Amino acid sequence: MTDHPSTFKADGTHRPGVQWDDRAELHHADDGQGIFDGGKGLRGGTLAEMVGQFMAYPAEDRDKYVIQKAGDHMLTRAEIESLAARDDFPGA
Repeated sequence: MTDHPSTFKADGTHRPGVQWDDRAELHHADDGQGIFDGGKGLRGGTLAEMVGQFMAYPAEDRDKYVIQKAGDHMLTRAEIESLAARDDFPGA
């Protein structure tokens, strides 16, 4: 789940598993994204922190939010909840 190559020619950049320390932001699901998307984040931190924040919301409100991970990957509710259920989730 590495967000993008970080070295010349991407030699040795693949790390297996979930990179819980990658940068991530919590967003409203319907914030429109676009060129000002970086300023629309509600909270920012590591992927682990944002998954924990998302899971702290009541279940009936979770469809209102997404997590945008570094590398332009948007995680929706199902993906976030499956990450939170992993044995290696730091917040478990």
